[in-house]
Amino acid sequence: MSSGDGVEPLRRQDRTRLRRAEIVSAAARIFATDGYANVGTREIADAVGIRGASLYHHFGSKEEILYEISLTVTREPVEENLPLLDLAATPTERLAALIEAHIRHLRRRRVEHLVALHERTSLTAEHQARIDDYRHYYHRRVRDLLAAGMRAGEFRELDPPIVALGLMDMLNGVSGWIRGDSDDDVQVVVDTYLDLVLGGLRR
Repeated sequence: MSSGDGVEPLRRQDRTRLRRAEIVSAAARIFATDGYANVGTREIADAVGIRGASLYHHFGSKEEILYEISLTVTREPVEENLPLLDLAATPTERLAALIEAHIRHLRRRRVEHLVALHERTSLTAEHQARIDDYRHYYHRRVRDLLAAGMRAGEFRELDPPIVALGLMDMLNGVSGWIRGDSDDDVQVVVDTYLDLVLGGLRR
């Protein structure tokens, strides 16, 4: 088919998107192993099997790659998990759905999350602020859900902002140790955390 029908540009766009994702994934693995400060763009390009000049076609700097890693693990939960809070369900059911989705996302993005956590100070101030915007919005939505559960009498009367912060720290800490290779392994973690969180919140 000719490029005039719009098919070929779409294919090029897909190839570009897949290559960027490949670069980000490879960089995350290298940063996690060797540390961001000890890795150059040459190592990243070699890991992907491309020339250094080709890497700069996708990212203008190493910091931009780190930013893409960090953005991925903060934007994805907002886009994928927060819609669960809008379901036609009780606050308890919505919180349970969010907890499971959050843990499964951390298992899938474990390496990226650890890199984003440990290398945060290497981001520019502008990029840190963008990441913080996503994190603060996620926290506000969790806080509001907890407050709704307290008003409904499903949760004990506690300080919603503090509970939300504690809950997020508890959930995000999973990325430091979760190693489950099977869905059953991850489900054990999910079930344990649901018992801990919901058991502590119930009136």
